[in-house]
Amino acid sequence: MDNQSSHDSMMGVMASEESRTITPAQIRTPEARTTTGPATRAWATRLLVVGIVLTALNLRPAITSLGALLEEVRDGLGMSGSVAGLLTSVPPLCFAVFGVTAPRLARRFGPAAVVCAGMVAITAGLLVRPYTHSTAGFLAASALTLMGIAVSNVLMPVIVKRWFPNRVGSMTGLYSMALALGTAVAAAVTVPMTDALGGSWQSGLAVWSLLAAVAIVPWIPFVRQRGARPADQPAAPSAEQPTVQQEHARVAAPALRITRSRTAWALAVYFGLQATGAYITMGWMAQIFRDAGVPAGTAGLLLAVTMVMGVPLAFVIPRLATRLPHQGPIVIALGVCGLAGYAGLYLAPAAGSWAWALLLGVSNCSFPLALTMVGMRSRTSAGVAQLSGFAQSTGYLISIPGPLLVGVLYQHSGGWSLPIGLMTALLIPQMVVGVLAGRNRTVEDEAAG
Repeated sequence: MDNQSSHDSMMGVMASEESRTITPAQIRTPEARTTTGPATRAWATRLLVVGIVLTALNLRPAITSLGALLEEVRDGLGMSGSVAGLLTSVPPLCFAVFGVTAPRLARRFGPAAVVCAGMVAITAGLLVRPYTHSTAGFLAASALTLMGIAVSNVLMPVIVKRWFPNRVGSMTGLYSMALALGTAVAAAVTVPMTDALGGSWQSGLAVWSLLAAVAIVPWIPFVRQRGARPADQPAAPSAEQPTVQQEHARVAAPALRITRSRTAWALAVYFGLQATGAYITMGWMAQIFRDAGVPAGTAGLLLAVTMVMGVPLAFVIPRLATRLPHQGPIVIALGVCGLAGYAGLYLAPAAGSWAWALLLGVSNCSFPLALTMVGMRSRTSAGVAQLSGFAQSTGYLISIPGPLLVGVLYQHSGGWSLPIGLMTALLIPQMVVGVLAGRNRTVEDEAAG
């Protein structure tokens, strides 16, 4: 099966030639089809880029804005400490549970439609959850928001692979940079913005629904374009256009046996271990610095520096990764930075705090590298959809116990030696599986073999 056939099978195309275009307007006649030119495709490409960036900006504020106001939320809802702990563990659980449904939804409705629905879910959840006036309602609305984030997480690499097959590195970098920016900005401005809105934590959380609502708009023209041709791919000659029967055959094609691929498993474990490190960093690094005598304000600033490091590096690393036949050297370099950062936290957490924050910020850029490898380890957008869903769902399941285990070790040992030892130990297998995942091969070949 050629690349176009693989693309169409992922999208679940069941329409005739008249619907095979990415332009917002439906082109229904042969005469109209002949007028579709580079300018129209270029306009659609720009709109997709805007949609990708706005979507990425919305994939973390729901989490980091809540973290900034968690104490106020607990007081306002009368939430117990155990429930608050559960709330901090919900994101990776929802990412794992809902993310696995994304490839199937994309085959049925098209990835753009599913991402658009994801943005609607994020908007509704963010708008409703502060005003539910109950812990159960708050958790339910949070789950709705996280469901939208989960499917969008999985389908972003699919959209990049399908519509920008020759620019996987640069587009993944742009998406990852926007995601890191949204994470850092939400953590930094939620509290001051809440103060500016009168000090109401409800308003401080609900205001992020406005950004999510804006992200819905660019996807609307593509919602009904299930069989859309990539924006930078020219139309095939009419003699090569598939029949409706061929399209149905493509939809019925068996799914890739992703679990037979060693690379898929290596990538899933790599994704899970890097997610574990990221959640531990976001949840506990500020406390490590505070326990070492660093003032609370400075500790928060150090955490913000760690997250901000992902903004420029998330754009550079994917572009570099796509130029290398093997991504193992990048995996090793990021892992070594993490080992150095944890060693610094153990030996001199306060004296070299800025250096350790920078090093751990570099190490956390394993996330955009993992996303890039998802796009590189499959030849087709159908394969990317399955690989992305498998790697992210499995990976987020792996990441759930990490932050909780760090908390248990900290509570029972009364210090940070054991937790930092655990974080350091997890980096070793992360580097090993990352090297395996970075080998120049595809999951299609391994699954077939």
